[in-house]
Amino acid sequence: METGGNGPPKPIWNIVMVSAIAAGIQFGWALQLSLLTPYVQTLGVPHVWAAFIWLCGPISGLLVQPIVGYFSDHCTSRIGRRRPFIAAGACLVAVAVFFVGFAKDIGHRAGDSLDNPTKPRAVAVFVTGFWILDVANNMLQGPCRAFLADLSGSDHKRMRIANGWFSFFMAIGNVLGYAAGSYSNLYKLLPFTTTTACDVYCANLKTCFIIDIVFLLSVTITAITTVKETPLKSNGSLDEGEGGSSEPFIGEIVTAFKTLKKPMWILLLVTCLNWIAWFPFLLYDTDWVGVEVFGGKVNGSSSEQKLYDDGVRAGALGLMINSIVLAFTSLGLEPVSRLIGGVKNLWGVVNFILAAGLAGTVWITKVAEAWRAKQGPQILTSPPTNVKSFALAVFGLLGIPLSVTFSIPFALASIYCADAGGGQGLSLGVLNLSIVIPQMFVSVISGPLDAAFGGGNLPAFVLGSIVAAISALLAIFAFPHPKNQLSLNSGAVVGGGH
Repeated sequence: METGGNGPPKPIWNIVMVSAIAAGIQFGWALQLSLLTPYVQTLGVPHVWAAFIWLCGPISGLLVQPIVGYFSDHCTSRIGRRRPFIAAGACLVAVAVFFVGFAKDIGHRAGDSLDNPTKPRAVAVFVTGFWILDVANNMLQGPCRAFLADLSGSDHKRMRIANGWFSFFMAIGNVLGYAAGSYSNLYKLLPFTTTTACDVYCANLKTCFIIDIVFLLSVTITAITTVKETPLKSNGSLDEGEGGSSEPFIGEIVTAFKTLKKPMWILLLVTCLNWIAWFPFLLYDTDWVGVEVFGGKVNGSSSEQKLYDDGVRAGALGLMINSIVLAFTSLGLEPVSRLIGGVKNLWGVVNFILAAGLAGTVWITKVAEAWRAKQGPQILTSPPTNVKSFALAVFGLLGIPLSVTFSIPFALASIYCADAGGGQGLSLGVLNLSIVIPQMFVSVISGPLDAAFGGGNLPAFVLGSIVAAISALLAIFAFPHPKNQLSLNSGAVVGGGH
């Protein structure tokens, strides 16, 4: 069986066109992060259970990407190995987004009462769509990255350029998604989105997702029709070592864990703790602004609901600021790491910044609560400018450690793997397990943890702050110095939390 990824590098415009799909993927992911947790609660799903819905992301990341990656490696379609999976993933995203955005309308037509705060049919439609959406996103991401590697041939420099373009377009998608989520009148572009069952907030989310469908399908169709792929030729039987079942890659992962050296185990541990720290904030950041900072309620009075909606939009603006800081900070990681003595020191310092930022949410919440207590319960209005500015500043500050989280673990995995003479793809696959398993853990415990301390988002944030400080100490004092500390771009991959 011949492979299509070992030929000469393709023109750079091919890489740019395929990388642009990342903007469409991340546009939808940004909308999920900024709007869907609040939207789930408007369907009547309690805060304590909202995190369980987000289990789909890590579970699909754990299962779907390796399976899709394996079968795309062996696909003999006449249109290529990767393009059939990219096209199928984009179509599934469109279907899933329809279910998510129109869940309230479908639930109402199926019998949900407008007077009942819990809408079980709408919840069922939403959960179905949401799980399909995450599976589809993972179907897109894996083959897109593999396609970029194919287009780069065996040129490592071209691979780094491809990763750079992919990261750039992910940042563009983040900014577009968070900007759309923070604009409260977007629904006016599509007036039909406002219905009996779907209020202004719901209509705004629906409009955002319709725009995402059009954008993603446009960049995907453009990429797969303009960038050609050499089909994989088969002689009728698979080569030895390339069997048609999932056994080879499962066996390789098991073998990889058995042969891991100490530096890689420390990397997995620090990465695991890092994501335990990050995931509560990624889940509840906009909900925190809506509830704790603005003092709104999902199912309160009309004034309380408006405060909550205003807070969620402010949180989406904060996420856009976060993405801008993330994009610019990513460009300066190598010189900064040289300045402070290497990547392990850099990772430790930014994890302390992460711990401080998460702890800062507690202080901002207490300041906002004190201001509301001074105004009296009868006055429902947005917090003063300084409180909102502090909250937005936290979002911006956290863009710094996020840029490191999205690059250094992958770079270190590549460095340790190269030192050991192993395969880069397998090392990053093993690293992915230390990302998705913590996400599953946080999804399960964050809701009950918050409920045990009286509700709200702060308990999970405090846990994240403590864990971030521990990971900072491990990064600084437990990591050995890699031989090539400055190769931050080697194997760097930016992901949406899956």
